[in-house]
Amino acid sequence: MALHLYDVIRRPMITEKSNLLAEGLNVYVFEVASDATKTEIANAVSTIFGKSVAKVRTAVMPAKRGTRGRKTYWRTQQFKKAFVTLAAGETIELFNV
Repeated sequence: MALHLYDVIRRPMITEKSNLLAEGLNVYVFEVASDATKTEIANAVSTIFGKSVAKVRTAVMPAKRGTRGRKTYWRTQQFKKAFVTLAAGETIELFNV
């Protein structure tokens, strides 16, 4: 089943590393749906933001465990992250915070 464009991208990830990637390499980082493909991510970014996408790389971030005494618990859930490279000269204004 294909995802809707606005279900593919969940949120932008704004961290120190993502800011450095955006400024230096024109790469923007998004948290995306776990079953989204690279072509769906590229289509969603180009449609929503109106920019041309050069390349998409994805990474699945594993869940993190914590311990309290002898008990273990899950601190975070597993999620998928997408690194979207835009064409030269284009930026997304959302990240210029």
